Amino acid sequence: MFSRGLGDTYAVFLLPLEREFGWSRSQTTGVYSVYLLVHGFTAPLVGMLFDRFGPRWVYGVGMASLGAAFFFASRLTGLWQFYVLVGGVVGIGVSLNGMVPASALLSRWFRERLSTAIGIAYSSFGVGTLLLVPLAQHLIAESGWRGAYRILGGTLLAAAPLLALAVPWGRFTAGHPEHRRAKGKGGGEGWTVRAALRSPVYWGLTQVFFFTAAGMFAVLVQLVAFFIDAGFSPLAAASAYGAIGMMSAMSVMGSGFTSDRFGYRQVITASFIGTATGMVLLLLIAISPLAVFLVLFVPAFGLCMGVRGPIVSSVTARYFAGPNVATIYGGIYAANAIGAACGSFLGGLLHDFTGGYKVGFAFALVCVALASAPFWSVRELRSFR
Repeated sequence: MFSRGLGDTYAVFLLPLEREFGWSRSQTTGVYSVYLLVHGFTAPLVGMLFDRFGPRWVYGVGMASLGAAFFFASRLTGLWQFYVLVGGVVGIGVSLNGMVPASALLSRWFRERLSTAIGIAYSSFGVGTLLLVPLAQHLIAESGWRGAYRILGGTLLAAAPLLALAVPWGRFTAGHPEHRRAKGKGGGEGWTVRAALRSPVYWGLTQVFFFTAAGMFAVLVQLVAFFIDAGFSPLAAASAYGAIGMMSAMSVMGSGFTSDRFGYRQVITASFIGTATGMVLLLLIAISPLAVFLVLFVPAFGLCMGVRGPIVSSVTARYFAGPNVATIYGGIYAANAIGAACGSFLGGLLHDFTGGYKVGFAFALVCVALASAPFWSVRELRSFR
């Protein structure tokens, strides 16, 4: 909750930074792109560190990294310094405190309801953003952007030792008694990283994550601007975006329960159909901006937006169960952040080249088709329960 929410607080620092330093929008948003890329590329390393050193070290260093980055950001004066600290170091801290170690811990406690547990963990992303972004905005209004960074950073630095020492990480790491008994009976070493890299399931899940993120971020980053350009009022555009966010949080929490009940392939296929339907509605809005298309788009797109992440995490944790699961999941999870960075960049590039949104939406639709394919083309994923 804290890691993702703190990463998203950068959105409210954009305008104060632009006003003080005179930086362009592309320069300031580039910091967020670096954050996404670092978050993605460090995920495999985080998994390896978790498997080797355990959660106490990973979570403690992650919180300390976030605290140091925020605290020293209050003293920065150059754009490159923001790229290094707020882009790079925050990306590392969010990765250390993110879903890679969380999924590894949850897989040690849950078996039958693992999808539900991971879905609840994923929903904390939205809760963190909902709580911390307004808090950061309030601190900026009261103390300025430097004061806000200083307060947030100091609080995180003070919390890091408590997180490392006061939390019973040994008990969390041990897992459910059944998990310990299975290990004690010689259940084997499980998957190695090398064996996972030869598995079609690994590359199939990587494909799902990469193309899902690429397609979604090609749309999401420009969605409000598109609605306004199409002729809807700024209030209607912002309200539609907010409703999508709320429905996404609902879908994240419900994805685990529905996949446990109806099956992974059925739920993820239905979610891709809903997402594709939403993108077709965007193309219709680009041609004829009728309010009915907007009303239909919001639930079709929003209720399917958060489904894939928990399902991919759950399938990874169950299929590649063993002492190397965090490292294996880190490699798969990296594709998500890299796909998001590529999708947001290509979506903007296609808009600049074509002067409109239709080609970008068509690109996103192709990404959705490619993302859904592995659950039908990979034999192990077709039959996975």
